[in-house]
Amino acid sequence: MRIVIAGAGEVGSHLAKLLSYENQDIVLIDQDMAKLANIDANYNLMTLQGRITSFQTLKDAGVENCDLFIAVSPYETTNVISCSIAKRLGAEKTVARIDNYEFMKKENKEYFSAIGVDSLIYPEFLAAQEIVTALERPWVRHWFELHDGEIILVGVKLRENATLIGMQLKDLSAMRPSFHISAIKRRHQTIIPRGDDYVKEDDILYFTTTRDHVDDLLEICGKTDFKVKKVLIMGGSRIAVSTVELGANEYKFKIIDHDMNVCRSLAESCPDCEIIHGDARDMDVLREEGIGDVDAFIALTDSSEANILACLMAKEFGVAKTIAEVENLQFISEAEGLNIGTTINKKLLASSTIFQLLLDVDSSTPKCHALTDAEVAEIEVKPKSKITRAQVKDLSLSKDMTIAGLIRNGVGMLVTGNTQIQAGDHVVVFCLAGALHKVEKLFN
Repeated sequence: MRIVIAGAGEVGSHLAKLLSYENQDIVLIDQDMAKLANIDANYNLMTLQGRITSFQTLKDAGVENCDLFIAVSPYETTNVISCSIAKRLGAEKTVARIDNYEFMKKENKEYFSAIGVDSLIYPEFLAAQEIVTALERPWVRHWFELHDGEIILVGVKLRENATLIGMQLKDLSAMRPSFHISAIKRRHQTIIPRGDDYVKEDDILYFTTTRDHVDDLLEICGKTDFKVKKVLIMGGSRIAVSTVELGANEYKFKIIDHDMNVCRSLAESCPDCEIIHGDARDMDVLREEGIGDVDAFIALTDSSEANILACLMAKEFGVAKTIAEVENLQFISEAEGLNIGTTINKKLLASSTIFQLLLDVDSSTPKCHALTDAEVAEIEVKPKSKITRAQVKDLSLSKDMTIAGLIRNGVGMLVTGNTQIQAGDHVVVFCLAGALHKVEKLFN
């Protein structure tokens, strides 16, 4: 597949790197040669210097033959124009990054289709959705619902009180057949486990289960569910505004920001939210604003380090649920090892949307989720595909992937070695980064 990425900023560069691992034919365009130089030297892709709204630049990038054109510069107008030009030149499918939720409304979709934009990505809104999900289920690190919740993937960090610590996976499966451990995040490594692997304290386990058995995980993981009502947010970013809009009916929000101009703007955009001018990194300010009485603390400044430290501070005050925006990917593994709760990363959320398009599924419902070094995908099985030729135990699957579950005739179920996958099934696959192309081959 030929993919052209317009814009080598944070999202564009990250996507280019990830897709280069998947053996795709990638062209990355940007005006800034310095941004392109490092990527060009270290990754399997082609770079091109030029404006992403230039007809000649896009022709030089070969957009007339590209399967997917992705415009992810920091400027939504530029991205929309770039997609429109690319579509006119012959690009099969176009995707534009935006920062205006009004563009996402269903009634406006026809307008964007008419000018050549097939799909829109709003990373800040995706981040807000993740945050609201985390507030709804504060005992988990990650929560993915696939096929309208028929299969659920839950990421949980184990503390010393978890009953399954020290157990071997094959023994655990025999005792509790109602879930499947699809992956283990252990410090800086994601492991696709086998039956002889052991569960250790501080592991983040990714369980695949059905909605009827989610509560079983609370017991074995030593977790207690609780209701979040009061939420304190540090940083008045677009993510913060979108989070307040999404959760206004369920939660009482308070936002603290050190910039008076931002506070004035927040007062207009979030009229039902209490806005505080101050520095949330100051412990005295946090005390004055009653941090000890809130149920959740969310750090959304543009500094990953400040967000991590602020969440650690909130934990010291006894806040049960903390969420940190961590945009520096190198910090995520370290952050997950600390007691800061859930981490949010816009680049990974944008990657999920792009991978979903690569798998040629309905882009209206997220069905692919990118983690720091792994992907979770829901893929529909095509007739006569390789995955249907034998029972799972006889498929000789690569060690960097596992089949976590499937949906057949609208009903979710777990997969065992004796399962025979059929055409029309929706299969949930967990694979390490760089293995998605292997998965695609099984399903084609």
